[in-house]
Amino acid sequence: MASLPPLLPLPPNPNLKTIHRRSLLLSSAAAATLPMPLPAVAGDPPSPAITDRVFMDFSLCPSFLRPDRPLAPDLLSACPDSQPLGRIIFGLYGKVVPKTVANFKAMCATSSYRGALVHKILEGEFFAAGRQGRREKGEIRPPPNLVKNSETVDPQSFQLKHWKPGTLSLCLSENDDDDEIRLDPEYHNVEFLVTTGPGPCPRLDDQNIVFGTVLEGLDVVGSIAAIPTYKPSERIRQFNDFAEFLGDERAVNARALWNRPLKTVYVSDCGELKVAKPSLSPSLP
Repeated sequence: MASLPPLLPLPPNPNLKTIHRRSLLLSSAAAATLPMPLPAVAGDPPSPAITDRVFMDFSLCPSFLRPDRPLAPDLLSACPDSQPLGRIIFGLYGKVVPKTVANFKAMCATSSYRGALVHKILEGEFFAAGRQGRREKGEIRPPPNLVKNSETVDPQSFQLKHWKPGTLSLCLSENDDDDEIRLDPEYHNVEFLVTTGPGPCPRLDDQNIVFGTVLEGLDVVGSIAAIPTYKPSERIRQFNDFAEFLGDERAVNARALWNRPLKTVYVSDCGELKVAKPSLSPSLP
């Protein structure tokens, strides 16, 4: 039987390092003393405790914009062909902004939001309702027993962000009330907005007060957000910017028509839902 040839030694590899027993022990001890890195946790910011719940029913009024519709003292009376869209249940953060929540809850409990138009829809951002004025135009009048809301000038009231769809917020930078209404010494800001998603709306942060969230009815929020709105052409926008630069007040009045829904959406009913236990989890209905 033929013998195998002797194995030749391999040439040394300069890229390989010799591992000695001492260096192995030292590296093991060092690894044992170093803290293990914590895994990154990707999640939503914590939501405040929910102290109150209210509901709003939204409907369409197909005949509201018809020129031959009968005159009526409010939108509810002027809409015999109402088409329900659904109900939204809001959870309110009464421990964070108690005065804002108290006023919103009082508005719902007294049905003061009934007949309020959804007067503005910004695609991918939010819809707004609760503009004050004449009730026959789908605007509202707050009851006289609302509290003076000092939270609108308190920096601590702006700590919550518009980070998810269904965020309920008091309109400050987005408020559409006329100047003569806002200059009234008894003025109470009750216009609200609801973010529609699909993502966060950071441009609203630090300028509007987040005071609640949608617990049920995100599908209704989506239905309202899908309603087409009036969008001016780029030429009209440029002309409007130039008119504003010249100080023409008609530019501001014209912009008030932008982002108006082309279908009449309004609050057909609202009220307070009694909570058996305060501080409910936001995940509960």
